Amino acid sequence: MALVVLSLGTNKGERLNNLRKAIDLINSIIGHVGKRSSVYETEPWGFESEQWFLNAAITVSTELHPLELLKHTQQIEQILGREKKSVPGHGYQSRVIDIDIIFYDDRIVKTAELSIPHPLMHDRKFVLNPLVEIVPEKNHPLLNMSVRELFLHSKDTTEVKFYDHPSALESVVYKDFDLKT
Repeated sequence: MALVVLSLGTNKGERLNNLRKAIDLINSIIGHVGKRSSVYETEPWGFESEQWFLNAAITVSTELHPLELLKHTQQIEQILGREKKSVPGHGYQSRVIDIDIIFYDDRIVKTAELSIPHPLMHDRKFVLNPLVEIVPEKNHPLLNMSVRELFLHSKDTTEVKFYDHPSALESVVYKDFDLKT
């Protein structure tokens, strides 16, 4: 069983509900959701948009291997209405949901499809803020710094505001998705 840390973000539609639905699907498809961070409202990073993001982080216990995990996070993004994944250098865009794999135990993964730890996590306060809450002492296996140290040394100047407590991410009851897909 692996302990995975995921970062979630949304700036389209019913943002808080998008996070809740994503967490419900992750719990059903990927594995047991453990810790949940508070929800933060953050200005867009890497592109202009009038709508700010809601961001959060969670821990998940899973038996999926990294590439299987990626496949399932992308499947959940599609179920919730994500049209296409942004590609760094080719323009970021607004999205219903974005699920990034930040850590997979202490593993380092480098393939054409996937890099773990996430290669930009240490440059993004919208990722680091929630992580400090749930895994502050987690060591970045390449940078040899804890999440707390990465946060304290971050040069990211984008604004991050507290939005709601972790309880806001508790499960929701909804009937518009078949969780067995």
